[in-house]
This record gives sequence, structure tokens and C-alpha cells, in this order.
Amino acid sequence: MTKSVFNKRLKELFEEHEKLIKRKNVRIPKINGVFYRYKYPILTADHTPLFWRYDLNYETNPYLMERMGINATFNAGAMEFNGKIVLAVRVEGADRKSFIAIAESPDGIDNFKFWDHPVKMPETDNPDINIYDMRLVKHEDGWIYGIFCTERKDPDAPQTDTSAAVAQAGIARTKDLINWERLPDLKTKSPQQRNVVLHPEFVNGKYAFYTRPQDGFITTGTGSGIGWGLTDSIENPVIEEEKIIDERVYHTIKEVKNGLGPAPIKTEKGWLQLAHGVRNTAAGLRYVLYLFLTDLKDPSKVIACPGGYFIAPEGEERVGDVSNVVFSNGWVKKDNGDVLIYYASSDTRMHVAHTTVEKLLDYVFNTPEDGLRSAECVKQRYELINKNLQIMKKLKI
Repeated sequence: MTKSVFNKRLKELFEEHEKLIKRKNVRIPKINGVFYRYKYPILTADHTPLFWRYDLNYETNPYLMERMGINATFNAGAMEFNGKIVLAVRVEGADRKSFIAIAESPDGIDNFKFWDHPVKMPETDNPDINIYDMRLVKHEDGWIYGIFCTERKDPDAPQTDTSAAVAQAGIARTKDLINWERLPDLKTKSPQQRNVVLHPEFVNGKYAFYTRPQDGFITTGTGSGIGWGLTDSIENPVIEEEKIIDERVYHTIKEVKNGLGPAPIKTEKGWLQLAHGVRNTAAGLRYVLYLFLTDLKDPSKVIACPGGYFIAPEGEERVGDVSNVVFSNGWVKKDNGDVLIYYASSDTRMHVAHTTVEKLLDYVFNTPEDGLRSAECVKQRYELINKNLQIMKKLKI
């Protein structure tokens, strides 16, 4: 490739990238009354900056090859920051290593653009092999916290097993999302912790965490759902006692695993909680999202728990590196009551859904709980059908 051809192709690459970044997102008319989806993913591997992937120097890359490929952008924490919506995105390179990078948008729907540099996360004395799935939490102590999964090779695994891992909750804090102070990993009595979330307010003067105790990296073992625990110090975060506040339940959307997504949204009627539930199928694990509400004064007390899933993968969302999965660890409540839910599909790309606090509260209070048995679920549906038939008769529909 001559230098003139190189420069021409380089210009084309930047023009194509800019067109992708500035593409207007479109609300999908189909609605279930609770939220709207949007036509285009808000972030994909192609949205990452070209200068993260290519060597732009003709002398060292005359064929304009990608030198460091990006595989996926997913599982992003979210918050409002300096008048914009920012996402702490899990970016996975072609080498399978994940890192956190900040992308911002003026409206949270489209025009997401990555900051020039990924987050340079400090390490502890026991270096991370992989970090991912950061929850952003603006705590009442004045700090912005990033709670993320830190993964390391299992030191007790046989030498022949190169996939066994230990996952714990990493903790870091910042004021500007650029300079991060790494704190010690959360300590609990559980062998492994994933999907840990910091509650945004003090509880009884202590830092509160939603946990997900597990015996193994993949299998929950004796871990039985979403936990809750308190610690006196964030600089020395130790939870002596965990209690389960949302259990796994047989033959439900959360029979295999469940874990909290982002930090809860505070409303006048309670704390809105968004979580993921996992069940097994003949085609593998299926991840969906569900909602519940906890008490304002006691966030560990569940006061409303609608049955079934809230968001499940649809259409192209079903296909990706890990198919049939939706996962969320970020949402934003705006001052006008709008809620933007950021969710990933199939460990590959990021999407946004739009709803309101009012709709979410209506949903959690008025959607029936899971009947747990087919007969009970049919009974619930009969009640709805008979009620509606009477309304239809009056309206002559």
C-alpha cells in the first residue's frame, strides 16, 4: 500500500467511525407499557476509538492493520456526571482481557463517545488478571465508587486446570473518573463474590453492600441469592455477617443464579432494585432482568417482588459471544423522573431502554408475584381474563 492510498483509507476509516458515533437512535414503537427499546445498540466494538486499535503510522503499519483488536463493549455502570450521561464500559480486547473505559453522551440515547484513554486502575498487592462489570455509585460520603469484579487464577486448582478462577469484589474511588484510588477488596466469609453493589447511603452509620456469595467461580453452591451486609469502614471493608434478602427459587427465572445489577434508585415508596436472574435450558444458561422494591428505612427488606422477567433478550440481542443473555449494572434516574436503563446483550454490545419512576413503581406494585406452581399461575391469569372480559362487555369490544 502506497502512502497516498494509506492516507486515503485512513481518512475513510475516520469518516465511517464518525458517522457511526453520530448516528441518531430511533425509539422502537412496540411497547409493553413499561419501557421503550431503541433500534440501535448504543455501543459496540466498532464504537471504540480507531487509535485504540490501529497503529496510524505508515512507517510502522504500512498495511493499516488493526494491531490491538476490540472484541466487545458491554456490562456498563452508569451515572450523570458534569451534565452528561457517562458509562463505565467493560471493553474486552481480542486477547480476552477486559478493562474499564468511560463513554459519554449528551442525552444518554445516542452520540456516545469514548474518552481518549481507558481507566488506569491501580492494582492491589495481589494483581488482578481481569477486571470487569463496574457499578458506579455516587455515595453520600462524597466519593464516586467503582465496585467491580476482580478475577485471579485459582491457586488451589490443579496445574492442568488453566480455567479455574477466584472472583472477588474490587473497590476503587474517584472524584473525576480519571484518577482512581484502589481500596482493599471486600472481605466476606464467602469463598467468592461477584456482582457486589454498594448501597448509595449509609445504613446505621455503616457502609452497606449487596453481595452474591458463591462457592465457585461459576456455580453458586451453597450461595443462595442476593445478600446484604454492613461494614464499619470502606478503607478496610469486612462484612462479618451476610443475610440473603432475595433467594434463588426452583423453576423460576432465578433458579440457578441471581445478582443485583446497578445500585438502587431511591423513590418515595422504596428502593427500586434491578437484578439479573439465571435459569438453565437445553441450550445453556439464560439471563434475564427483573425488578423488586425494598423498604426506604431498611433496604434489606423486600416489600414488592413482581413475578417473571422485566427485560429478556429479543431478536438480535439473543446472539453474541454468550448468547441468550441480557445483563445490566447501570441505570440513571433523571430529575424529571425519566429512567434510562443500560443493558448488554449476549456479552457483546450495549443497549438503552427508557421508562419512568412512576411506571416502574406501578409495575412492581401491581404485577402479581410468581405463583410458583402452574395451577396458581393459571388462577392468576383467570382473574385477569375474567376482569377484562367484563370490561370488554361493557365497552362492547
